[in-house]
Amino acid sequence: MTQLKKALALSLALCLCCALFGAATAVSFTDAHGNTIELDDALEAYTACVLYGADNAGRKGETNLGDLWTDALRWFAVSGKIDGYFEEDDVTAGITSVDVDEDHIVALWNGGNLRADVTEGKFGAEKLAEVLPYPNKVAVVYMSGAELLEALEAASQALPCTEDNATACAAFMQASGLKYTVDTAVAYDKGEAYGDHWYRAASLGRVAIEEINGQAFDPEAVYAVITSNANFNGMDSSYVFKAAAQRNERSTITTAVVRDVVWLYLAEELGNVVDEAYAEPQGRITVK
Repeated sequence: MTQLKKALALSLALCLCCALFGAATAVSFTDAHGNTIELDDALEAYTACVLYGADNAGRKGETNLGDLWTDALRWFAVSGKIDGYFEEDDVTAGITSVDVDEDHIVALWNGGNLRADVTEGKFGAEKLAEVLPYPNKVAVVYMSGAELLEALEAASQALPCTEDNATACAAFMQASGLKYTVDTAVAYDKGEAYGDHWYRAASLGRVAIEEINGQAFDPEAVYAVITSNANFNGMDSSYVFKAAAQRNERSTITTAVVRDVVWLYLAEELGNVVDEAYAEPQGRITVK
């Protein structure tokens, strides 16, 4: 009996040590706003290729990380996963899903909010927090095709990206569900100043949308743009997002945290493996 008690005591002591060790290795991260957040260090995925976000990669043109990120956002809406993340007031108002069909759902993400590479091999929640050190939430903005075109024109106004204008190039949009071209030989027609680094588009001419989900672009159609709360509220050059959201009351910010959505996509759609399909940018954006 004495030996049994000793064995039980040793077992309990080991369990306690393990619990304390587990708590000590919990990941804390300080985001770009100075908030300390706790990350789930049990999350783990693998990438077969480097996903590029460092050195302003997402501000210069399409990147494989931008493709992955926007695919996650569009998947979140198309799959219906987003339906469980509308605010209570939205649900009461009848907003319980995205109101357009799959062919009219696109995702846009400003390249300035992709801040780090994900190197080949295993990675966890802390790495995604380094990529996006902001507490962004998923938003839905309904806009016409004409507004979508203007939004991309404004977002691309500073291209081509250099060291001198990298701040303004933060507005450049990575995309899923559409293909578009930016012709930097055409000068951006600056209208009224917007913020410290951007201008509203006085006319359009340097951006062309080639297709939306394999269909012809329709300037009269209504599209649901899946993006961040920051763009919803008009961050950077996103004045079109803000105006469109104000006009369409079904536009809204959900409770879903963007990094959590990316993890959900990695787990449920990719089986926690980013394979060679994301080895290179997928030809969604052409910067001439």
